Amino acid sequence: MHLLSNTHHRVLHLTLNRQEKRNALDAAMCSGIVNAVLEAQQRADVGCILISANGSVFCSGMDLDEAVGPNAAQLSAIHDALFTIGMTSLKPIVVCVGGAALGGGLGLAAQGHVVVAAEGAAFALTEIRVGLWPFLVYRSVEAALGSRRTLELSLTGQVFHAQDALEWGLVHQVSPPAETMERAKGLAREIAKASPLAIAAGMRYVREARGRSVQEAGELAAVLRDELMDSEDFKEGVAAFKHKREPRWPSM
Repeated sequence: MHLLSNTHHRVLHLTLNRQEKRNALDAAMCSGIVNAVLEAQQRADVGCILISANGSVFCSGMDLDEAVGPNAAQLSAIHDALFTIGMTSLKPIVVCVGGAALGGGLGLAAQGHVVVAAEGAAFALTEIRVGLWPFLVYRSVEAALGSRRTLELSLTGQVFHAQDALEWGLVHQVSPPAETMERAKGLAREIAKASPLAIAAGMRYVREARGRSVQEAGELAAVLRDELMDSEDFKEGVAAFKHKREPRWPSM
């Protein structure tokens, strides 16, 4: 199995498991990730999605053997779906980068709403080295790193490391390699404990407010806030806070 999946503590954990190919993304693996994330949107037992990889390389990018094969023209659609899951998912995505994330691997890391990287992890947009441009990962990487930085990295193929990724905004936490997986799991579990209604409303706001005017974004915020404040989850949250206990979300 090149993509492993299990659910525990309301966390859907997807693991890239193609170590012999440095976890290169073939069409089957891309489809597996996309379909699992889509299905998770409707799963009441999933509060957060965690993406990690087995082996010393997180992901070396797209499978170049497949990219020059007879079905290469059909890859764009599934790649576009994969590299927009961070924009479309209403379930938070945590990404654990334990090794190199290159090309599409960096694009996959950029889909994380929270990203944890191991000290020593390396990142690069390497497409230029093989006569390509990172078209389909560009938007999400630009959202994380900014336009000038993303253009520079696309032009040069320059490798940067975990501490740079932290300072530039791609990564949120850097940890010793032996602790990275447990830290990512812990973050995913904590996120999954939150009110499903609050998470969904917040993720919807982030997605739908993007590109709107200040007035339109404010109107959307008011509607979603009123809906949440009228919900049983909010009432339970206030009661739990007052009584100093853990909330028991009605929507969970």
